[in-house]
Amino acid sequence: MTTVTDAPPPLAPAQPPAKPPKRRGRFTPYWLLLPGLLWLVVFFALPMLYQASTSVQTGSLETGYKVTWHFQTYLDALGEYWPQFLRSVLYAGIATVLCLLLGYPLAYLIAFKAGRWRNLVLILVIAPFFTSFLIRTLAWKTILADGGWVVGTLDTLHLLDVTSWLGLTEGDRVLATPLAVVCGLTYNFLPFMILPLYTSLERIDGRLHEASGDLYARPFTTFRKVTFPLSLPGVVSGTLLTFIPASGDYVNAQLLGSTSEKMVGNVIQSQFLTVLDYPTAAALSFILMAAILIMVTLYIRRAGTEDLV
Repeated sequence: MTTVTDAPPPLAPAQPPAKPPKRRGRFTPYWLLLPGLLWLVVFFALPMLYQASTSVQTGSLETGYKVTWHFQTYLDALGEYWPQFLRSVLYAGIATVLCLLLGYPLAYLIAFKAGRWRNLVLILVIAPFFTSFLIRTLAWKTILADGGWVVGTLDTLHLLDVTSWLGLTEGDRVLATPLAVVCGLTYNFLPFMILPLYTSLERIDGRLHEASGDLYARPFTTFRKVTFPLSLPGVVSGTLLTFIPASGDYVNAQLLGSTSEKMVGNVIQSQFLTVLDYPTAAALSFILMAAILIMVTLYIRRAGTEDLV
């Protein structure tokens, strides 16, 4: 007895694979980036190219300037104004260290101890931004004026003798001294240190502190082993945001210092607006930019973190 089974139906002819639907709006991100790119080209790249060409020009306002590839301007500018470069780096470095020493404890308190007062303290930190940079600096002329309470307190505590010995002040005078310039830089750029530090500290998981305590670590050990290493991105960001603008600042040295406290920013401003030596001013600007770029690159590599806030 045999069983007859039906043969399987013939296979249908293979259909060509359907084309994937076209993605609409795949160029949308590029269109969104276009305004920002145009802004950078028009207001950053083109002025930089113009200043680069100005730095290698020769001539005067009467005869006109021409591009002659006169790179000797860079060497002449650096050879003549190197004290102002060193002074700018020194003042900016001292102000950055002071901002870090003052800003880190405050950022730590805001992140971990402020509680419901956190928003209020943050508003107080950024409150100086509500007024002009010029007005804030002029206020320090009144604070540090001769015969004021600051000078009187320092004189009573005999601290002016110490600052005079260090070369920061002159006799019983604080205004128009290096100390006044450093105080102005520290005050004006302190918020740029506090905010990145606070952002970095706020990201730290509180359970890590609890785990450190469970392992019988003392508070200082917890700070040294847990808190500070995890806050390094904020430290790097804050120091960069403080040092870079402070090194090129000229307002504080102009209003709070004397002719012997001029920074390279004052020289560039004078060359552009008073002396009208545009090639030298442009060369000084590029030398300052190159010096800062080199220092920042070395600093980031030495810090061992590029996870900036």
